[in-house]
Amino acid sequence: MMTRAVIQILHASLKAQLLLATLNIQDRALTVILQANPVPQRLISLCVEHHQQLYPWGSPCALLPFRKSSPPKSITFDELMAAARNLTDLTLAHEIAVNANFCIKDEDLPRNSLAGTVKQIVHKAFWDHLESELNEDPPEYEHAIKLFEEIKEILLSFLTPGANRIQNQICEVLDTDLIRQQAEHNAVDIHGLANYIINTMGKLCAPIRDNDIKQLKATDNIVELLRQIFRVLDLMKVDMANYTIQNLRPYLQRHLVDYERTKFQEILEETPSALDLTTEWIKESIEDELSSVSDESSSSPGADSSSKPIISPTLVLNNGYLKLLQWDYRKTIPETLITDEVRLQELREKLNQLKIIACVCLITNNTVGAAIVDVPDFAEQLKRISLPLLEGMNKKTFDLKEALNAIGVQVCSKVNRSLTERGLPTLNEEMQSNLMGQIAHIVEENNPVSSLIDKRIQFFMRNFLALPSFQKCMPTMPGGLSVIQTEMEFLGSQYASIVNFNKQVYGPFYANILRKLLFPEAPMGKAETETPTN
Repeated sequence: MMTRAVIQILHASLKAQLLLATLNIQDRALTVILQANPVPQRLISLCVEHHQQLYPWGSPCALLPFRKSSPPKSITFDELMAAARNLTDLTLAHEIAVNANFCIKDEDLPRNSLAGTVKQIVHKAFWDHLESELNEDPPEYEHAIKLFEEIKEILLSFLTPGANRIQNQICEVLDTDLIRQQAEHNAVDIHGLANYIINTMGKLCAPIRDNDIKQLKATDNIVELLRQIFRVLDLMKVDMANYTIQNLRPYLQRHLVDYERTKFQEILEETPSALDLTTEWIKESIEDELSSVSDESSSSPGADSSSKPIISPTLVLNNGYLKLLQWDYRKTIPETLITDEVRLQELREKLNQLKIIACVCLITNNTVGAAIVDVPDFAEQLKRISLPLLEGMNKKTFDLKEALNAIGVQVCSKVNRSLTERGLPTLNEEMQSNLMGQIAHIVEENNPVSSLIDKRIQFFMRNFLALPSFQKCMPTMPGGLSVIQTEMEFLGSQYASIVNFNKQVYGPFYANILRKLLFPEAPMGKAETETPTN
C-alpha cells in the first residue's frame, strides 16, 4: 500500500537524482544534506523546497571546502552540517533584505519532463488506490485517516499564537483516534470532515485563494476533493511563507550587517578555507596596484626606485570591486560576494550593453560629423534603435556580430533620413560602408573606441566608489557617455549600494587579509568589530 509519505519520498528522491546529474561534486554535498536534513525553521524549510527561488544567483557551495581549486580537506559531517545551515540562513536573510521582489513561487515540475511524468504516474497510482479502498464494502479508511491527520497538522501550522479556540476545534473535529473508532463501526462522515476542512481553510487563507475555496466546495468526488485540498494547502503554505518574508524584511534590513557578519564568522570557524578565493581576489588587486604605482614611479624623473611603494587599502578594495564589473562569471566569485553574484552579473551585462550604445553614438558622430552633432535628440534616437537589437546579449545563443551589423544598417538609414529631412546630401556608399564597418568592429578585442568607452565607464564607477556613502551628488560624467548618463547614474547607484553594504559586513575580514598581505610582520587576530569607512 502506498501512502502520501511514500509518494513524497519517491518524488524527492527522483528530484534529487535529476539535480545530482547536473550538479558538480560540491553542489551535490550541500544538496543531499539539505534534502536529508531540512533546516527546522518553517520558512527556511519552505525555501529549501523551492531551491530554484532560494538560490537564483547560483550555488552557495563555494564557501564550503569542496572547490576544485582547493586540495581535499578533512571535515566532519557535523561541521559540514553547521556550515550548510549557516550558509542557508545567511543567503536567505540577505536576499530577503536586499531584494524587494524576493518571494517563493509555487512552480510544479514540467509535465513533459521525466520528473514530471514520474510524479504524475505515482500520484495517480496513490489516488486511484485510495479511491478503490473507499469503494470497498465496507470502506477501508486507514489511508484517508492518515490524510486527515496530515491536514490537521498543516492547518495547525497556519495558526498564530493565542488562537486557542480554533486550535481546540481543529483538534476536536480531526481527532484521528475518534475517527478510527468511527471507522471500526463504519460511521465516518468523510464528506462532513472534508466540508469542515474547507470552511476552516476559507477562514485561514489569503483573499487570493477565495476562488480555490469555491472550487473545492463545488467538488463532489471525495478523492478528487482530498487531492485538491492538498493542492490548495500547498498554495497556502507558500502564501504563509511570503507573508512571513514581508514581515521579516524590515527587521532584517535593520540588523542585516551584524547578522551576516556573525553568520559568516560561524562559517569561517567551521570551514577555515572559506576566505581562500577572497584572499586571492584581494592579492590580485594589490599586485595590480603595485604594478600601477611602479609604472608611475618609473615615468617620474627623480623618483626613488629603492623605496617601498605605499598603497591605500581602500584603493586596493575599490580596484577589486571594479574587477567584478568585468568578471568572468563562469569562474567562482569571491566568497564574501556570493550573495550578490546575480546582481553584480546583471550590472556587468547592462554596462556592456550601454558601452556598445555609447560606442555606436561616438562612431556615428565622428564619421558623419557636424551634420548630425547638433540635431536635437539624435543620440537618443540612436539609443532607441540599438537597445531592442541588443536585448538578450548576455545569452549564449546571442549573435553580437549579427546584432551590430543590423544596428549599422539601421543607423545608416536613420542618418540618411535625418540628412534628407534637412535638405543635406546623404551618405555615399563608401561612408556608409565605413560607418557600418566601424560599428561591426566594436566587438573586436582591443578596439580603440570600445577601449576608450570602457576606460571612461570604469573611471565613472571608480569615482562613484570614491564618494562618501552619505554623499548624494553624482560624479561628473566623462565625455562620450552623455547619451547613457541616466542609465549610468542609476547603475552606479546600485553598484555603490552593493559595494558599500559589502564593506560594512565584511570590512573586518578584508582588514585582516589586507594586513596579512601588506604588512606580513604585523600580528594577526580575529576579525575586527569596527566597520571600515570608505
